[in-house]
Amino acid sequence: MLAGDGLVAFPPMNESPFEIRPAVFRDAAGIVRLIRAHPEELVPRSVSDVLQNIDRFHVAVAGDEIVGVVAWSILPELGTAQHPSVELKTLAVDRNWRKRGVGAALVSRALEHIAQLRPEHVLVLTFVPEFFRKFGFTEVPKDKFMHKLYTGCVNCTRYDNPFTCPEIAMAKPIAGATTSA
Repeated sequence: MLAGDGLVAFPPMNESPFEIRPAVFRDAAGIVRLIRAHPEELVPRSVSDVLQNIDRFHVAVAGDEIVGVVAWSILPELGTAQHPSVELKTLAVDRNWRKRGVGAALVSRALEHIAQLRPEHVLVLTFVPEFFRKFGFTEVPKDKFMHKLYTGCVNCTRYDNPFTCPEIAMAKPIAGATTSA
């Protein structure tokens, strides 16, 4: 359901409701705190990185606390964009707020926003493929992510080789996507 400012408010599940909204600068510290609370699941991001990309984050807020976050990144192509793609990333939900629809609400809102850009597809690397299947993502070979592997995974300190990383590569086509001629 839509609240006054285009924010999505969801009913509580035995607790206070939460809302999904675009992140603002004052959210950066809370976003970084939530990312750091998930060191086994997320690549660390600095406060300056979050601030520089704040327009690519949405947060779930309960009261004045950030209880979830999602971000996306436009993946580069050389030359004219023939197959534009966007990576959905940095999805985290406070452990006390899991199984309450926060993650699903964040992904839904991010996909709505990303669809406006009309990429060919949205990509995700995940440890929980069953969650993303609910949104129409299907597994794809990691070599489909070569631009991602170069721009992001090359900086990962957990694995020597992106192809040995246990994350599952998934993609979701976007209806009505446009490509350049």
